Amino acid sequence: MARNWRARRIEWGNRLAVWRAGHAIAPAAFIAPPEPFFIGHYGLGQRMADGEWALGDTILRARDPWETAAPSVRFSRALHGFGWLDHLAAVGDARAVAVAQHGFDGWISRFGRGAGPGWEPQVTGRRATRWIMHAAILTAGRRATAEPALRAALGQQARYLGRRWHLAGPGLPRIEALTGLITAALWLEGLEGLLPGAVAGLAQAAARDIDAGGAIPSRNPEELLEIFTHLVWAASTMIATEREPPMAVIDALDRIAPVLRFLRHADGGLARFHGGEAGLPGQYERAFTLYGQPPLLPAGREQRNEAMGYARLQGGRTSLIADVAPPPTGPDGVLAQASTLAFQLTSNRRPVIVSCGAAPIFGPAWERAGRTTEAHSTLSIDAMPSALFDHHPADQTERLIAGPQTVSLLRSDDGDGATLLLSHDGWVSSMGLTHSRGLALSADGRVLLGEDRLAALSATDRRRFSAALGAGRGRAIGYALRFHLHPEAEASAERPGHEITIRLRSGEVWLFRYEGAGRMVLEPSDYLDATWPEPRPAQQIVIHAAIDGVASQINWTLAKAQDTPLAIRDIGRDDDLALPPDALTPFGPPGRA
Repeated sequence: MARNWRARRIEWGNRLAVWRAGHAIAPAAFIAPPEPFFIGHYGLGQRMADGEWALGDTILRARDPWETAAPSVRFSRALHGFGWLDHLAAVGDARAVAVAQHGFDGWISRFGRGAGPGWEPQVTGRRATRWIMHAAILTAGRRATAEPALRAALGQQARYLGRRWHLAGPGLPRIEALTGLITAALWLEGLEGLLPGAVAGLAQAAARDIDAGGAIPSRNPEELLEIFTHLVWAASTMIATEREPPMAVIDALDRIAPVLRFLRHADGGLARFHGGEAGLPGQYERAFTLYGQPPLLPAGREQRNEAMGYARLQGGRTSLIADVAPPPTGPDGVLAQASTLAFQLTSNRRPVIVSCGAAPIFGPAWERAGRTTEAHSTLSIDAMPSALFDHHPADQTERLIAGPQTVSLLRSDDGDGATLLLSHDGWVSSMGLTHSRGLALSADGRVLLGEDRLAALSATDRRRFSAALGAGRGRAIGYALRFHLHPEAEASAERPGHEITIRLRSGEVWLFRYEGAGRMVLEPSDYLDATWPEPRPAQQIVIHAAIDGVASQINWTLAKAQDTPLAIRDIGRDDDLALPPDALTPFGPPGRA
C-alpha cells in the first residue's frame, strides 16, 4: 500500500507539473537545431515503416501504435520515448518520414496535455532529445503548421523536466532526463533559465553514478555505452553553444572511455553480458569521434586486465572477454544474468563463442531463458542454476536475487600469451562444489587452452557434496560444459565425439577438442538479437559429464586449423572477396592445429 500511495503521489505531481508547464509561453524559435546524433538501425526502421513495432519487450504489428493498447509497460515507455525516430531517420525515405510525422501528430493529439503514461522524467527527456534532433523530419513539408506545435510541446516538456528530473532513477534514467532538458534549454529560445539547474544535476549524476573505475552497478556494457553517448552529447552541445561543460562530466567520460574500449571485441561490438547487446552499428564510433580516442587503462588495472567485473585476453586479432565478478542483485539485477565465468570470443571480424543474449523484445519466456546459466558459454550443473531469480511485483520485473558471492581472478602473462585462472562459489552452499576455470590464449591468438573443474575443496564442502549425492540416491551429479556458437559459425562433427570443426564465413577454420570424462555433441542453440525479427537458430558444443567423486575435470582446446592462413582479408562481406571455406585443404589427425 505504501508503494502504491507513493506511486500515486508521483503521478499526481507529474500531472500538476505538466499542467503548470503548459501555461507558460511557448519558445519563439529554434536556435539552429542540431544534426541527429543518436544512431538508428536501418532494418528496424524498415520494419516500423511496414507496421511492425519492435519496442521494449514486445513486437506489435499495427499501422498506428497509438490506436492499440500498449501490450506492456516497457513497450509503452519505449513508444512514448520516441527513440524509434532514430531508426526511421536511418531509412529516411518518404514512407519513413510519413510514419514519423503520423506518430508525432498522434502523440500531440492524445497526450500533449499531460494524459497517458509518457510523462515520466526519463521518457520525457528521451522524447525531447529525439524531437529536437529530428525536427527537420517532423516538420518536413509542413513547417508552418508543425513547427509551432513542436516548439510549444518541447517548451512544455522542458519546463516539466525542470521540476521533475530529480525523480528519475539513478544512472541512465536520470542522465536521459537531464540530457533532454539541457538539449531543449540550449536549442530553444526562452528556455535558457532552465540550464544552470540541469547542468548542476548532470554533474552530480556523473560524479555519483559512475564509480572511480568507470563502472556502473548493473555491469551492463551497452548501458554504459548509452550513458557515455548521452554525456558526450550533452558536453559537445554545450561546447557548440560556447558554454563550458562541468568538469564532473568530463571526468566521468575519461573514466568510462577506457572501460568501453576494454569491453569492445575485435569485431567492434561490445561484450554481450547482463542484458546488454553489442551496440548499434556506428554508435561507439560516433560517440568517440566527438569525445576523442580513449586513454589506456591506468597502469595498475592494465596489468591485471580487469574492468567492471570483466577480464580480457587479446592475442593477435582474437579477443576473449570473460565475466569474472558476482552478478548484480536487487534493483541493479533487473537484467542480470547467471553468467559467472562465461566467456565470449571473437576472431578478427567474426564472433565465434557467444552467449545466447537477452533481447527482451522476443517476450518474457525468451528473456528468462537468455538469463540462465545454460544460455552462456560456461559450466552448468543439471537442475541447479548458479544464480536465482525472483519476480518483483512492485515493478513487474524478474530480479537476480542470489548468485556467486566470491569470484577469484588470477592473471599471468609471458611471451607465449596470457592466462586467466578463475573460480566461483555459486554451488558451494547447495552442493559443496566450486567451479574453477583456466583460460590461456596464445600471443598470436590462434590457440585457446581451457580447463574446467568441479571440486569439493574443504571437509565441509565434501560433506555437503555427499549429502547432495545422497539426495540423488547415490547417483553422480550431471553437469554440462557449453560453448554457444554464433549463427554464422558453421560447426560439424567430422570426428564425432572427438573433434568439432567450426568454419567462419571469412574462411577461418577452428577445431575444438577435449580430454576427460564425458560425451561431446553438437546441439541446437538460439541467438537473441533485437535487430532481427525472431531468434536466430545456432549451434552449441556441449560436453555432458558427471561428478561422483570429490573432483571432475575437463580439458579442451579451441585452435585455428593449421591450414588457416596467418592473415585473412575479411572485409565483413560474405561475397567472393572473402576466402571460401572449400579453399582450405582437408583436416588431418589431432595435433595439426
